[in-house]
Amino acid sequence: MTKRGSNEGSIYQRKDGRWTSSIDLGYSGGSRRRKAFYGATRREVADKLTAALRARQQGLPIVGERLTLAAFLTRWLEDSARPTLRPRTFASYKMIVDRHLAPALGRLPLAKLTPDAVQRYLNDKRASGLSARSVQYHHAVLRRALNQAERWGLVPRNVSRLVSPPRVEHPEPQPLTPEQARTFLAAVSEDRLAALYALALGLGARQGEILGLTWADLDPIGQTLSIRRTLQRYDGSWHLDPPKTERSRRTIALPMPLVEMLRAQRSRQLEERLRAGPAWQGEEWGDLVFANEIGEPLSGTQLTRRFQAVLAALGLPRQRFHDLRHAAATFMLSEGVSLRTTMELLGHSTIAVTANTYSHVLPELQRDATERVSALLAQR
Repeated sequence: MTKRGSNEGSIYQRKDGRWTSSIDLGYSGGSRRRKAFYGATRREVADKLTAALRARQQGLPIVGERLTLAAFLTRWLEDSARPTLRPRTFASYKMIVDRHLAPALGRLPLAKLTPDAVQRYLNDKRASGLSARSVQYHHAVLRRALNQAERWGLVPRNVSRLVSPPRVEHPEPQPLTPEQARTFLAAVSEDRLAALYALALGLGARQGEILGLTWADLDPIGQTLSIRRTLQRYDGSWHLDPPKTERSRRTIALPMPLVEMLRAQRSRQLEERLRAGPAWQGEEWGDLVFANEIGEPLSGTQLTRRFQAVLAALGLPRQRFHDLRHAAATFMLSEGVSLRTTMELLGHSTIAVTANTYSHVLPELQRDATERVSALLAQR
């Protein structure tokens, strides 16, 4: 080995032609630790050494080439993601890491992860049959993790920002027309979940918000409904979680027809409770407004299938349950409800979300507005 210096950080050439250097990391566990750097050229080692010395001077961790992406992601999930994410979101992040990112990329050293490796991962996942939206979500999880790695000083840059995730097409919603909605509601008027469908079409509430309602959230005297939680299923069990955003936590005025439907729902459920007897589980869940025959939470997947079966029987176009929310918003805007009021009823985080989501309705509203102004100005 040829010595090129005598102080800490000196660079040496090994007998095999490679170059190396090291710096002192201090004591840990009663023994002194050093960090070694290797490279094919002196310049390569010098660059690694300079970055390490700068990181130590700034109080940042010095990245070891042995730290794998899998090890980092495990640490990131527990130290950064879990404390800051909603439980369901954390569960989805962990699933993506455990089932996809770690098996495919986890063995790579974090410091050597390249844009090319990330791009190939995204392309392979898309080719395997995952939807563009799912692959885009994988990319978002990795990007968030590597953003934290960059803030912690573990990588000089976030390589996931340098790749191109698949484009997701967002087709315009095709909600039920008012006539179709009336046909649907008439067909389910005797269904035990008739009030649930009416809330979705009348208020535009999300499926999880409706399924998370308890009787304590309803004020039949003041004719209001308060959305305080949302029913979610993850980690193999049901959870009543807070709404997604602060604006999603809201109180909505109820029209009298919906109040009457909810009173009928209350009577129907009390009869089911008497029939169930000791098998009733409603108290455990805070007395859900919409539950199964023994008071347990309803499955959103099963509800959607039931909803779609009714549509098919009526010859109506196939819809997602979420499309009832789109229908409600479209009805509101078409009937002259302001964009601001519609935003508040739907629980959107900003008015821009409402405007962007229902842009297909706005041109017609604009035409109506300009024609009204034109008629006003034409009056003599």
